[in-house]
Amino acid sequence: MDILKVLSRGIKPSQKNKAQASGATTQLPSAGALPHPQLFHDPVSARGKKRKRRRGAQEDEPEEDEEEMSDVDYFAPKKPATEAVQVDADQETPKKRKIKLLDEDECRQILRSHRLKFTILSGGRTVEAKVEEKGEGAAEKQKSKKQKKEAENKKAEDKKAEDKKQIFPQPLTSFGELRNVYEVSPQIAANISAQGFRVPTEVQMGSLPLLLRPATALKKSASADTVDVSNGADFLAVAPTGSGKTITFLIPAIDGVLRRRAEQQRPNDEHVLEAVVVAPTRELASQIVNEGRKLAIGTGVRVVLMKRTLRLAAEETVENKQSRDKEEESGKEESEGEEEDEQDEESDDDDDDDDDESEKEERKKTKGESKPPARVDILVTTPKILLNFLSGKSSKPGKSSGARKILPTVRSLILDEADVLLDPIFRRQTMAIWRACTHQDVSLTCWSATMASNIEALITKQLSKRAKQAGTAVARPLIRLVVGLKDTAVPNVTHKLTYTATEPGKLLALRQLLHPASSADSGPPLRPPFLVFTQTIERAQALHDELKYDIPAEAGGSARVAVLHSSMADAARSRIMARFRAGEVWVLITTDVLARGVDFAGVNGVVNYDVPTSAAAYVHRAGRTGRAGREGGVAITFYTKDDIPFVKSVANVIAASERQAGKGGTDGAAVQKWLLDALPKVAKEDKRKLKVRGVESRRTGGKAAITTKSSWERRREHNRAQAIEASKRRKRQRREEQGKDNTKTARGGGGGGGEEDEGEWGGLDD
Repeated sequence: MDILKVLSRGIKPSQKNKAQASGATTQLPSAGALPHPQLFHDPVSARGKKRKRRRGAQEDEPEEDEEEMSDVDYFAPKKPATEAVQVDADQETPKKRKIKLLDEDECRQILRSHRLKFTILSGGRTVEAKVEEKGEGAAEKQKSKKQKKEAENKKAEDKKAEDKKQIFPQPLTSFGELRNVYEVSPQIAANISAQGFRVPTEVQMGSLPLLLRPATALKKSASADTVDVSNGADFLAVAPTGSGKTITFLIPAIDGVLRRRAEQQRPNDEHVLEAVVVAPTRELASQIVNEGRKLAIGTGVRVVLMKRTLRLAAEETVENKQSRDKEEESGKEESEGEEEDEQDEESDDDDDDDDDESEKEERKKTKGESKPPARVDILVTTPKILLNFLSGKSSKPGKSSGARKILPTVRSLILDEADVLLDPIFRRQTMAIWRACTHQDVSLTCWSATMASNIEALITKQLSKRAKQAGTAVARPLIRLVVGLKDTAVPNVTHKLTYTATEPGKLLALRQLLHPASSADSGPPLRPPFLVFTQTIERAQALHDELKYDIPAEAGGSARVAVLHSSMADAARSRIMARFRAGEVWVLITTDVLARGVDFAGVNGVVNYDVPTSAAAYVHRAGRTGRAGREGGVAITFYTKDDIPFVKSVANVIAASERQAGKGGTDGAAVQKWLLDALPKVAKEDKRKLKVRGVESRRTGGKAAITTKSSWERRREHNRAQAIEASKRRKRQRREEQGKDNTKTARGGGGGGGEEDEGEWGGLDD
């Protein structure tokens, strides 16, 4: 035995470490092993992590983590197997005794350690504070105009500072606390454990206590005196992509249904619509339904996806009832007048009328007017399809889309990807659904990875408006949670900016990514499966036509490349999604329809074939990889000379993400300072046009067309196609002229002239 070799094994890097450092396949998101889901854990205080495991240890004494122990330390004492099993069992099985709540200082340290920031945006003051304001207002009436103006400015600043006050609620350190501290149903806790959730992510750690039991979450907080959560609280969460937001809002929704069912002593087979989840795309809505049904196993709670044929237990508005009664009365008068006019007609006509009436009744039955309402507890829908049901008709041009039906039993409205739902694209539809939820205590929760300040202002304004209309004495507080840095990409993804100069250069670079050996010179390689995002549907289809034969037949051929966009039928989109999740499709080309919310656990990377239209679009696109803390994901963005004016916003997001991950300013960073300084700034008007239209040259085709053919070949094919079309047009005109001549000669031949017959016969010389 070589003693020098044994002693040097502790300092030499192992092959495993070399493979991880070089970005081998063991760190790919599709490798299968789910790592620790938490993204942040700064060493703010040692009390925030496993504080009760070692009662006799000192606070300054370092914990015995596996990271501090050498992998080849043969002389380290090993724990007995029974002790290790006991620790795992204690972690997995929740303790039955009630856990003591943490002090505010401990909560502050844990929240800062995980980069969680809670802010009261509005409605945080109690009744006593409002009474004091009224007294102050009466005293200020006697002051001069200058004093009033100064007092108003000071009052506005104080109110803004008070509304923006930070709070430190109880964090959820383990899922076992859901049952012991926050009294969640045992069946929900068992379903959470069965799904494999062990450690809560940052958004789950901060959101679940406030959403389940806000009074308990703020019991130890000193700022709880200024926050009245007796009627609950409205919530707004800004958390990175893939951090578990779907599970976070589904658990309180299901628990709220079970709690109200127990309070009202309703049987399990009686279903009342109490929660509505709104998502921008059908793929995201289907995913939410699947996750909700997993959590609701054995609880009797029905989570249903909204369809066109689905009927809900909704009530008609007063105006709609009055108009419907008038229509029925006018219809009766018209029918009576028609009966008087038709008394003199034959009995056969009366029989025909009876047949028509029976056919109308059958049509009404087929339309579903006599169909009973569906049994739904939690409804998941897209905005348009639910608004069509509430309007009582399909969306028609020229018709108002205001809701004619209301949902008075809904107690919780959940907006997933709220920044898109409240954007001008979906704002009108979302606000109509919000107005249709007429319950006085309906709560609003908004979730997204990006949230602009104008969206927050819109939500605050609408909540205050609804509180005034309801006449509530105390407004429900709106609490915002921000995880990490706001509007940044996940820190566990490697970002790359690739300059390709022209459109053919982008196609060449994408073909090189299909061969991992050719891209190993700069950073980790991109290995299938991965997503490719384009700007328009036409470009996605053209790129699919170019790449579908690039994968050899031995590896699956054209079946490994697929395209998905909004113009496809729902059934075709569902089949492609199932094939991609099953690993049958390696390269999925799509538009922004899959950029938000859709969870692909095994996606190794994302390729932005076209530059995203905004910084928020890049955050969501890059978030399709690196889900739940998985390492090894790659996000590559191609840009040409046409994209240089718009790359600044994407580069800023990448730089902020790298600073958050501790890579800022290093040689391995994707965005260097010189690049940020060299890129031009984007004007507000250009940002607005880019967000609405994208890069204009890619909408018209021409030089920006996705093809490998040269401009000379495309011009020759275009000229040939135009020549063929012109030849067909001339032949068509010639046949029309010959037809006119034949009709003229036929009409003239009917007169009986022999010379005309000879002229007609002479037309067949061909």
